[in-house]
Amino acid sequence: MKLWALADLHVGFKENRAGLEALGSYPDDWLILAGDAGDTPAQIDIALRVLTQRFQQVIWVPGNHDLWTPRTLASEQRGVGHYERLVTLCRRHGVLTPEDPYPVWPGDGPLRAIVPLFLLYDYSFAPDEVTPDSAVLWAREANLRSADEDLLSPAPFATRAAWCRARVAEARARLEALPGDARLVFANHFPLRRDLAVLPRIPRFSIWCGTRLTEDWHQRFNVEAVAYGHLHLRSSRTVDGVRFEEVSLGYPRQWNPRRGVGEYLRRIL
Repeated sequence: MKLWALADLHVGFKENRAGLEALGSYPDDWLILAGDAGDTPAQIDIALRVLTQRFQQVIWVPGNHDLWTPRTLASEQRGVGHYERLVTLCRRHGVLTPEDPYPVWPGDGPLRAIVPLFLLYDYSFAPDEVTPDSAVLWAREANLRSADEDLLSPAPFATRAAWCRARVAEARARLEALPGDARLVFANHFPLRRDLAVLPRIPRFSIWCGTRLTEDWHQRFNVEAVAYGHLHLRSSRTVDGVRFEEVSLGYPRQWNPRRGVGEYLRRIL
């Protein structure tokens, strides 16, 4: 029995959807789906339908694309309301979410829990001299602006940073209540550390990549591994003895369809 992770499927691209539908079967294994399955609930539904047929259990965390909604929707249908509808969609497929009890890993080895996280970002992944309040303008100086600024509503929170702080506080409280002897596998769409959010071609995009509030979580808690995506820069790093696995598939130009999606699954356990 194995635990795999994959992120950034972006099934709105025909090449990605075809690759997903050609994925082989892993009937004894679990999968972490670390965000950005698609841009709409219909696309996310496609990904969940395929993956729940291929794996024994799927665990989902939202990415920024998953949370996008058009501005024409009412505020209660955006932001938190939209996230809650995605949680309901996942539950219809038997997919676990950050709102569910953390599942205990049934495979071999010591007591482990899989921890799906939804933490967002607060613009703090910038140089020390750039304040979060000025970060978007700082990025604009390099002609960068994330589509999140238009499509990722924080409603009913006033800002995405406020929503982020609330999510971090809620997750921290849940984690602090866990037994200290349980090893943890974190799953989050965004990297937990600023030094992991390095994008050589668009360095100022880091402000949309996480929060400094989680930079010590791999030491604060009994973490064995962290699976994340968002960067579209696959990597495997060890920090303070903890494995950090960036597991994104990415846009069609960022992976090789001839290899198949299965070649991009990352084994976590």
